[in-house]
Amino acid sequence: METNWPEDGRATVFGSGWSTIAWRSDLGAHWVKGDIHGTYNRLGGPTAGVYPTTDELGTPDGIGRYNHFTHSASIYWTPDTGAHAVHGAIRNAWASSGWETGPAGYPTTDELATPDGVGRYNHFTKNASIYWTPTTGAHLVHGAIRDHWSTLGWETSWLGYPTSDEYPVPAGRRSDFQGGYIEWNTTTGITTAYRQ
Repeated sequence: METNWPEDGRATVFGSGWSTIAWRSDLGAHWVKGDIHGTYNRLGGPTAGVYPTTDELGTPDGIGRYNHFTHSASIYWTPDTGAHAVHGAIRNAWASSGWETGPAGYPTTDELATPDGVGRYNHFTKNASIYWTPTTGAHLVHGAIRDHWSTLGWETSWLGYPTSDEYPVPAGRRSDFQGGYIEWNTTTGITTAYRQ
């Protein structure tokens, strides 16, 4: 049964609700199915004015599947992670780091709100997270630096939110935060947190 949706779109749900073909005049018709479809519907689907801009496609590594959507959104699926949505500034930061082939890997969560209500984040398969706030933007934290930050209490610690991606320094790697920074020494393998 075809239904009219916001933004002059249309969508038809097939079978037992496990696939939808959604259409908008400027995008054409695209198919969303399976677990990606489940996540798409859970997050509002076309009733929220979000339309697919691609059919379901395979990732370059052959492991995952994905659809891209309007409003800077994507849903990625693998057999191990299930289907998770990444959107907005977090999606843009993930894309600029190389999508699933970069240092983050595949998403393991949908975008979630931080406990203080200020920020948003996604976790990823390669021991990585991208955190965003309106004042800091979206930044990737991963590996040993992410581990150290998590033991301190993530964004609720004295470090607060990340203000940079990880970058090289003479002794190794560093990420900056609102209250200081964490350095990882590539020779010793030790991470140390410093106050501003």
